[in-house]
Amino acid sequence: MEPLQGFVVFLLVTVALLVATVVTGLTARLKPHLVLVACTVVSLGVAIYYAEQLGEQYDLEAAGAIKDVHLALAKIATLSYLAPIASGIATLRNRARKKLHLVLALTTVALTVAAAVTGTWMILAAEPLVK
Repeated sequence: MEPLQGFVVFLLVTVALLVATVVTGLTARLKPHLVLVACTVVSLGVAIYYAEQLGEQYDLEAAGAIKDVHLALAKIATLSYLAPIASGIATLRNRARKKLHLVLALTTVALTVAAAVTGTWMILAAEPLVK
C-alpha cells in the first residue's frame, strides 16, 4: 500500500475505532471496549508508520511552524494513550475512578484529532519532493 493510501485508511480506521471505543466505554460494555482499545492502539501504530513513510515524500521544513506544532502534538497524543490505559486498569479495580478515566480518554481523543488536523495541514503546506 502506498504511504498516502495507508495513512488515510489507517487514520480513518483509528478514528472509527476511537468512536467505537468511546461508545462501548460509555455504555459499559467491558469486553468489546477492551478489544477496541487494543485494536485502536494497533491501528494508531500502523497509521504512524504510514505517516512516517508519507513524511519522507515531502519537504516538511517548507510547511513552516506547523511542522513543529504537529510533531509536538503527535508525540503528546501518542503518549497520552498511556493515561486512559492506566486509568482504565485502575477503574477495573475501583469503579470510583470511572470519571477520571472518561476525562483522560476524551482528552486523548481530542489530542488525536488535533494531531490529525495539524498533520493534514502540515502535508498540505509542505512541498512534495521530486523523485
